[in-house]
Amino acid sequence: MAATALLPAKPDLSAQRQAWLRALADERRLAKNTLEAYERDTRQFLQFLAGYHGRLPGLADVANLEVTDLRSFLAERRKCGAGSRSIGRGLAGIRSLIRHLERLGLANAAAVNVLTAPKQGRSLPKPLTPADARKVSGFDSQMAAEPWIAARDAAVMTLLYGSGLRISEALGLDGDALSSSAERSIRVTGKGGKQRLVPVLGATHEAVAAYRRLCPYDLAPGEPLFRGARGGPLQPAIVQKAMRTMRSALGLSDTATPHALRHSFATHLLGRGGDLRSIQELLGHASLSTTQIYTAVETERLLTIYDQTHPRK
Repeated sequence: MAATALLPAKPDLSAQRQAWLRALADERRLAKNTLEAYERDTRQFLQFLAGYHGRLPGLADVANLEVTDLRSFLAERRKCGAGSRSIGRGLAGIRSLIRHLERLGLANAAAVNVLTAPKQGRSLPKPLTPADARKVSGFDSQMAAEPWIAARDAAVMTLLYGSGLRISEALGLDGDALSSSAERSIRVTGKGGKQRLVPVLGATHEAVAAYRRLCPYDLAPGEPLFRGARGGPLQPAIVQKAMRTMRSALGLSDTATPHALRHSFATHLLGRGGDLRSIQELLGHASLSTTQIYTAVETERLLTIYDQTHPRK
């Protein structure tokens, strides 16, 4: 961290800020990156106060901050090009410092408690194209150490795309799941322990059956369906690593992740006329508003097609 002698603040405020940073590190054990961000963000705030008041700020200057003082700082950060995420994190650091001082009887945190961070724009999911999703789910890796591992990875990816599962839901399947090709749906346990029925494609049955034939471990009821190389439960990190291998081999972008297959499931259903309520149930979303983001993805896709193909562009 930067030396306190260089801090644009009077000794009383500088000492208290350093004590706060030590408490964050020693008592709350915040991550190094978070500590560095809080140090940097509060330093920027004190630099702003120095220019705002025309003098080095001390405890008296932060003891009774006004909302207008904080809004002026946020406006200055926005003017310098900071985004909503950076501004929100900066406000969190300042709020933590002022609340620390309030607990010591040295400040009033009313202003920082009232002020809210700017809303952050929600980024849109990045699904694969239908062609790329099919390539991933049908990919036969020649780089896997064992044929059964290649078959396992293909089965997992096919399940993620074919049924719209989260990785945790796929890896949580029991050893007797998908053991019969007659099953047209399976019950999975999602977030909060909530269960739901999801459809199963014929391609998924074929991929899981191929994995079962090659897997050297006993996939018995009560045991996990998908296994790691040593027979233990398959870990999400291994699935993500397998996806990186597929991504490289198929020339896909970095946005092609296992979770992107779930996004692809929802987006492709919506693009083929699926209704939002049904897709909500299939995904296990508690709120329809969570599912509605896929309408924005589909709208963006249509606008892109329009821009690329309209004869009067």
